[in-house]
Amino acid sequence: MPSGLIALALGGFGIGLTEFLIAGLLPQIASGLAVSAAAAGWLISGYALSVAIGAIALTAATTRLPRKQVLVGLVALFVIGNLLSALAPNYQVMLLGRVVAAMCHGSFFGIGSLVACALAAPERKSRAVAVMFAGLTLANVLGVPFGALVGERWGWRAAFWAVTAIGVLALTGIAALVPARPTEAGHSAATPAAGLRAQFRAFRSWQVWLTLTATGLGYGGMFGALSYIAYTFTEVGGFSSADVAWLLMVYGVGLVAGNLIGGRAADQDRDRALVLALLGLTVTLAVFGLLAADPTASVVLVFLMGLFGFAAVPGMITRVTDVAHGAALAAGANVSASNVGNALGAWLGGLAISVGLGYTAPLYVGAGITLIAVLVMAVAAHQARRH
Repeated sequence: MPSGLIALALGGFGIGLTEFLIAGLLPQIASGLAVSAAAAGWLISGYALSVAIGAIALTAATTRLPRKQVLVGLVALFVIGNLLSALAPNYQVMLLGRVVAAMCHGSFFGIGSLVACALAAPERKSRAVAVMFAGLTLANVLGVPFGALVGERWGWRAAFWAVTAIGVLALTGIAALVPARPTEAGHSAATPAAGLRAQFRAFRSWQVWLTLTATGLGYGGMFGALSYIAYTFTEVGGFSSADVAWLLMVYGVGLVAGNLIGGRAADQDRDRALVLALLGLTVTLAVFGLLAADPTASVVLVFLMGLFGFAAVPGMITRVTDVAHGAALAAGANVSASNVGNALGAWLGGLAISVGLGYTAPLYVGAGITLIAVLVMAVAAHQARRH
């Protein structure tokens, strides 16, 4: 794998840390900035909303610029956002920093995926994307404990200074290691994309819409269950609240494994790998709902939830870019679709709890959402074979 992928993975790691570490810092931030817990929660919600908007807006705005230059600019934006958070004198500047950092998130992974594909041979595209996303999955494992540890020892601002430093390293790495000329595989890692009108033409394809739908539903099923998994562990599984952190790390290890396995499987038979990953997630969530009261089964199943949940990600990204003929806007839309799915799954899971179905209900809701994703992906695969 080319060294440029390592720089992209480092950028993904930094962006992932920004997204996840704040969960362990919210009480300190709320106290330090003299705001309520609900207001501090907007530092997470506002970030997620900005990711969905930025994935489309910034990708569209930079569609004619060389991709390497865009990536450098996006990471610079990420550094500025975290610097604002580290220095924030009040809540308003802190929220602004979160929004600025989030705006680069979707576009970085969308455009970065295209660059990762260009850096690898055609038969290794999904594995190249998996390497780039390895940084994000590792951040999922380390983000919350990293934020909590640094915040406990040196204060919450130190965590954002650390992420800012990682951003500077990623910026330097991308500038130095991602080539600006076509690669040996015959692709260009930094060629400007087609014009905006041509980018939107990619959305005339049913294959693009089917892939985006499967992405949103796949994420929605997993995050619908994950959003309330702490309640499932403590209220159903009998775990203590202190156990939730290491259980989420088990989930994160599953993400890392699923990302690497899914990338390799997608390079061999992508559509088959995607259907099997989504089907595996459906079965895992349903079985989890049945066995949530068993602590041992819960540990195994939360690992499998992460494994199957992320095994589809590399293949989904390369699929949407292939059926969209390399349109960067479609890659950005894939990130937006995943965030829309996250919001939908979390809302439906919370609705199931609110009507009295219990804390295993989000697992069953997630299984139902993911089953629809399996059907959508099966239709997409069938149509692709016909054509």
